[in-house]
Amino acid sequence: MEHVPPPAEELARLDRELAELDARRAQLLTRRAWLLAALRPPAPTAAPGWNPSAWGAPPGGGPGAPAQPWGYLPPKRPSAPRSAQNVLLTLGGLLLTVAAVAFTLVSWGSMGIGGRSAVLAAVTLGALTAPAVLLRRKLAATAEALAALALVLTLLDVYAVHAVAAPDTDGLGFTAVASAVLAALWTAYGLALGKLRLPLPAAVVLAQWPLLFWAWAAGAPALVVGWALLATAVLDGAIALLGKGAGVRITACVGGSVMGFSALLVGLALSTTASGPLGAVAPGVLLLTAAAAALAGAWRAPKGFARTGGVVAGLAAVAAVGGVPAAAVPEDWSVLAYLGAGLALTAVVRTRLPRNAKLGVLVASAAVVAGALAGTVPGIAAVLLGPVTLLSDVWAGSPEGFRSALGSTLPWTGLAAAPVVLAVSAALLGAAYRWWPSLSRIAAPLSARETAGSAGAPGAGIPGASGVPGAPGTAAHAPGAPWYADGRAGAPWYGGGASAARGRRSGAALRGAAGAGAAVLAWGALLLGGAVLDVPYAVAVAGETALVAGLLALAVRGAEGGRDGSAAVPVTALVVAVAGAVSAGLLSLASEGASYAVFGALAVLFAGAAVRAGSGVPRAVFAVASTVGATVLTGFAARSLGLAPHEAAPLVLVVPALTVLLGARLRRNPVALPVELTGALGALVALGLAVPDAPFLALVLALCGVLAAGAAVRPERRPVAGCLAAALFVLATWVRLAASEVSFPEAYTLPVTVPALVVGFLRRRKDPEASSWTAYGPGLAATLLPSLAVAWTDTDWFRPLLLGVAALVVTLLGARHRLQALLVLGGAVLALDGLHELAPYVVQVAGALPRWLPPALAGLLLLVVGATYEQRLRDARRLKDALGRMR
Repeated sequence: MEHVPPPAEELARLDRELAELDARRAQLLTRRAWLLAALRPPAPTAAPGWNPSAWGAPPGGGPGAPAQPWGYLPPKRPSAPRSAQNVLLTLGGLLLTVAAVAFTLVSWGSMGIGGRSAVLAAVTLGALTAPAVLLRRKLAATAEALAALALVLTLLDVYAVHAVAAPDTDGLGFTAVASAVLAALWTAYGLALGKLRLPLPAAVVLAQWPLLFWAWAAGAPALVVGWALLATAVLDGAIALLGKGAGVRITACVGGSVMGFSALLVGLALSTTASGPLGAVAPGVLLLTAAAAALAGAWRAPKGFARTGGVVAGLAAVAAVGGVPAAAVPEDWSVLAYLGAGLALTAVVRTRLPRNAKLGVLVASAAVVAGALAGTVPGIAAVLLGPVTLLSDVWAGSPEGFRSALGSTLPWTGLAAAPVVLAVSAALLGAAYRWWPSLSRIAAPLSARETAGSAGAPGAGIPGASGVPGAPGTAAHAPGAPWYADGRAGAPWYGGGASAARGRRSGAALRGAAGAGAAVLAWGALLLGGAVLDVPYAVAVAGETALVAGLLALAVRGAEGGRDGSAAVPVTALVVAVAGAVSAGLLSLASEGASYAVFGALAVLFAGAAVRAGSGVPRAVFAVASTVGATVLTGFAARSLGLAPHEAAPLVLVVPALTVLLGARLRRNPVALPVELTGALGALVALGLAVPDAPFLALVLALCGVLAAGAAVRPERRPVAGCLAAALFVLATWVRLAASEVSFPEAYTLPVTVPALVVGFLRRRKDPEASSWTAYGPGLAATLLPSLAVAWTDTDWFRPLLLGVAALVVTLLGARHRLQALLVLGGAVLALDGLHELAPYVVQVAGALPRWLPPALAGLLLLVVGATYEQRLRDARRLKDALGRMR
């Protein structure tokens, strides 16, 4: 009986629940408003200066708690359409510029020195003065156009002064001085008229050339030119950080990037072409200075620029530090100097650089290591793919050394340092895998999320963030905290325990990637080391086989305890073991004894790994690889016995027979199916070998049928293996009859067909639901199909007549008793037999008809079918349904 509370108690309960719902709704609305404001692009602020620390941070009040109700969208500001005024001003400025250029180049010589000076001074002064007057009248567009004209006029003034007043002055030196003067002039002019957007960017562009042209005019060496470029880049960086206006900063960034990149190219070229360590010191100083400048800019730059600066600084430091020892060692070993310098960059995690700059430096370190590893790829590819050439001449004899077996024309002496690079990288990754917890603690500041007060962090600029009471996520379970504040102070609502779990999973994945990389690189180092040292052939073969054994042990051991990210190590070891087994097997084809030893060892090793490994994909891969190795051994045995390919086919079936027996032993074990399918592929190879000889092909088909029948004993394999066995037996019979040139196959097929049909009839009486294909299909096919094949080559009329009558009887019986096998087989044989008999007459009639008639009849047929398309589809569906209802 349901308890009904008193009215007063029920009313109090309802009030409490309504209050909780209102509080929950208020929390959800607050959170929704915060998310809408965070997703809304921040409004631009017209600050007089530029604060570098605020790059990427939303302006104050941008993504904060909105003052409007939730769902409120501010009206869009009407954008000023492109007016005809700007077009007219642009055209006018261009025309004036063209006129000024024409005057200077054409009409200049027809005036005296006083006239020239007066004209240029008046026009330039007027063009420089007019923008100030126009700005006071709020004609900014016209002022910009005249300022552009004034810029061109000042350039023409400089050209005119050089052509008339100082014609004998060196052009490069004069250009350097003129660009410096013009840069200073336009800087002062732009600062004086702060509302103009053109003068300051123009001054930045002009400031790019003084030092470069000065060094060029003085005939300075390349190192001095590099310093001039670097000094210009540093000046551009300072302007980009402290400049006023987006145009100035963008222009300075572009100019600094071009000049800095040019300076780095000069320093790198001088460092790599230095004649000795002392010659590489001066370019190294240039590169180190560039690295220091890039880091200094990255200290105050926003996120993306800071990381780019860190990358540039790291690469420049590697080129500077690694260039000195690289100049002292042979060219083949210079990569180790740069690799050591790149690895030394990882010490940046202990410095006080900003987080983004550290990440950039670490990216540079990774790029250096990746570049060093990329240089080893040709050698490893030659070691793995070189033995493929042995397939054309199997067992030709053991070569003298490892390189002879590879048949590669690579300059192996130039790859002397490649094994060392691989070994060092493998050792470092292995150390990272071994001491991953310590490494994680060291690198924790780099992977930590930015706090709410940092630029671009969620919650920046939000009232209440960063510890302000009432902000979303102020403290976990603090009094008055919202329902979603389930983490540390300042953490967003989604940053609870799930993010920590994701962090742990990503850490495990990174550790697994480090371990996998260590295994692959160590394997490559040993392989490439043998090729570089040109070890004897026997040592190379034994070494590759031993490496496969070690990788299999690592795969089995890791598969037993590997979970989550650590599974990368056993999976990688498994893949590399298979690749190494293929390479070792190909390498062993040069010698008969080596082939038996290697493939026998591989078959045993993979079989042992399959036994030791747990259930799953690795165990199946191990078992399949072992089966393939055993199949290859049977082929080797046939070759050693001097058997022809078709004579070797029965011997190859030994392994498929063993897989059938093993499948019966394993039953429903997940490994059974892959092993049996691999054995089936071996049987296909045996069939391919026996194709040239028909009697052996019939024998192999019969043996394959026996194997399929043996597999069909198991209930789970019976549906497929049973049908396959019947088809193989029938096909073996046909091939045997064809090979014996039997002209009356019915004498051999009817004694098989009659008992088969009797057995099928008894089967149908016992089990009416049994399929007619199982009961009658094999027996009918054993006689009808061989007879049809002979009838198509028989010139007499008696055999086709008897075959047609028999097929008609079978078809009628199938239609009468609704037996699908009889209807389909009888109808198909009857149709083909009739086509054979009618074909000569059809050819005669077709030859007597006009040539235009067959296309016309075909077109008419298509029209009829198209007109009755839907009806034909319905008829086809009804026919399909009728056949499907038959047994």
